[in-house]
Amino acid sequence: QAQLVESGGGSVQPGGSLRLSCAVRRVISSVFNPRAMGWYRQAPGKQRELVATITSSRGTDYADSVRGRFTISRDNANKKVYLQMNSLKPEDTAVYYCNFATNPSNWGQGTQVTVSS
Repeated sequence: QAQLVESGGGSVQPGGSLRLSCAVRRVISSVFNPRAMGWYRQAPGKQRELVATITSSRGTDYADSVRGRFTISRDNANKKVYLQMNSLKPEDTAVYYCNFATNPSNWGQGTQVTVSS
């Protein structure tokens, strides 16, 4: 099973930016590279939701709530996935996780993002 390690969260004011990183471990490149990856988030009292995906050919898709503000990217050579988050809103407050976009592996610990004035 892959090990997913998220980092980069923190507390910011509305309108601020953060860049999240995800290291995908315990998988070889031939397994990671063809897989679509996603960033998910879970706010208190809510179900986990998929907010951004990136395919092996770097095609991207976003939830309507983050489109135009978030950008997902990937580094296949280092098996990493990133989420650039701009114009953050209080409703973006959640624990953010990365995982495969389909058939997710075991979940990592996530990284907390708090947007508050």
